[in-house]
Amino acid sequence: MPAVEGNITSTKAFNKTKVLDYSRSSYYNNGTALPSYMREQLNLRGQVPSTVENLQKQANRALKAVRSKQTPLEKYTFMSQLRNNNTRLFYKLVNDHIEEFAPIIYTPTVGEACQQFSSIYPFLTPPGTPDGLYLTLNDLPYLDEILEAYKQRTGETPDITVITDGSRILGLGDLGMNGMPISMGKLQLYVAGAGVDPRKTLPIVLDFGTNNESNLENEFYLGVRQKRPEDPEFYNAVDQVLKSLTQAFPNMLVQFEDFSTEHAFGLLKDYQNKLLCFNDDIQGTGAVILSGLINAFRKVESESKVPLCDHRIVFYGAGSAAIGVAQQIQEYLQLEHHLTEEEARKMFYICDSKGLVTADRGDRLPQHKTYYARRDNNGAQFKSLEDIVEYIKPTTLIGLSSSQGAFNTAVLNRMSEINAQPIVFPLSNPSTKAECTFEDAMKATQNNVIFASGTAFPAYVVPESQEVRYPGQGNNMYIFPGLGLGSILGRPTSITNRIILRASMALADSVTEHERNKGLLYPELSRIREVSATVASAVIDQAVQDQIATSDIVKSLRPSDYLEFVKSRMWTPNYHE
Repeated sequence: MPAVEGNITSTKAFNKTKVLDYSRSSYYNNGTALPSYMREQLNLRGQVPSTVENLQKQANRALKAVRSKQTPLEKYTFMSQLRNNNTRLFYKLVNDHIEEFAPIIYTPTVGEACQQFSSIYPFLTPPGTPDGLYLTLNDLPYLDEILEAYKQRTGETPDITVITDGSRILGLGDLGMNGMPISMGKLQLYVAGAGVDPRKTLPIVLDFGTNNESNLENEFYLGVRQKRPEDPEFYNAVDQVLKSLTQAFPNMLVQFEDFSTEHAFGLLKDYQNKLLCFNDDIQGTGAVILSGLINAFRKVESESKVPLCDHRIVFYGAGSAAIGVAQQIQEYLQLEHHLTEEEARKMFYICDSKGLVTADRGDRLPQHKTYYARRDNNGAQFKSLEDIVEYIKPTTLIGLSSSQGAFNTAVLNRMSEINAQPIVFPLSNPSTKAECTFEDAMKATQNNVIFASGTAFPAYVVPESQEVRYPGQGNNMYIFPGLGLGSILGRPTSITNRIILRASMALADSVTEHERNKGLLYPELSRIREVSATVASAVIDQAVQDQIATSDIVKSLRPSDYLEFVKSRMWTPNYHE
């Protein structure tokens, strides 16, 4: 199909030097909605069906087609093919049915998609259509050329990248290059959840190798077949990538995703104050769980008279996400409730595979665990979760262990005996890694649990009363889209801990009275764009207050105008641009 000058549609969509090949553009492809005059200009008369449809008719057909698929992976594959052929139709479908499709394009289905990515990738993307960057160590000398070629081929300058090395994908471990759907799926949620322009998103996988033998031995694995580099080479390589990215795209937001725990903390420490970036596993997870806990703490204080300072919080799991959550909660307690650092820190009990983390346990603790290691255990050590619960008598139990069923009936029963309203958050993804289900928690606590999970669970019908109870879902999707959009629009010099905290508090306050009456700790997912606009406005407001916003437009606005400004900048799928 011939290349067509950009002035064939709205002049706003193209620059003067850009030549767009409609045969390669998933974004500008209208499919069966292509107007007759454009078919004439493209010499397509007689080569496509004559009917000209609208976007809604296309969406109705696509919805029927995807619902006919039998498995979540089949639905994921269909949706990926749709996105790579007609981007605006894809997002029309996702936006109109976000509760149905969020679990398909991201967790839990994206976990299986990652595991099968090398098998399905060749059938997802039309030839010549870049769907992101797959960067190897051998590509490092050519980064500038790669980025320039990407810009030329797409004609766009990204506002945001999600970058992973596939070393710790969800609870599935080292998937190497197969981790790319994580970056893709996260960016799709930025678009659907906050109206980030899909043309301005860039998924990246750092294909530096894999230590997963099953990948290395798989004849169809598409990634580099070598072991991962040692730390000095790894950090040097990432630094080269980030320098090239920020040189090519100076205003781009970088989100780190699913790096190994030590590397996640290391990269955040190295770059948090150097460029516009954040780590969703550490900061995003911390913010969204803090938001749910704020509402849980409010509920038990109001209904069970448990003051905030009396909470004892057990983390089952001690990776980057767990420590990130603890840090966010602690900062909230210190800044908003004026606890001292020591008073706040003493509320946390961290457990890893060896049991309760203590300073005198006898093993060498990694740096991220040392801060929260208990020093008041008088030499006693506790291995099993049952023993830990009995010793600590926690009010709150948070699971980030990827250990399915770790919150067993005995643990949940004891939590119910200790607390009138036990707070239980099994946050591991996907559902096959969750520490318990909503049904498990309801039955074991006589329906008194205050619950939020990392993956979606069905509602529970209380047998005695037929009351329908709804589980909370502490999905990072409630935080990162709004945080990202606010950062793109406000352009703070860095994403500070205070900005993250402000986003979390804005999310907590966005729960409506109707939602609270249903027992929800988070807003209903159907309101995600409204919630993201609220979070983005809070991000902008905090950046302006702290004098780190660099956007002249934002700095010229009154705080009362932030929300309408954000909403005006949210992309919506249509064929009229």
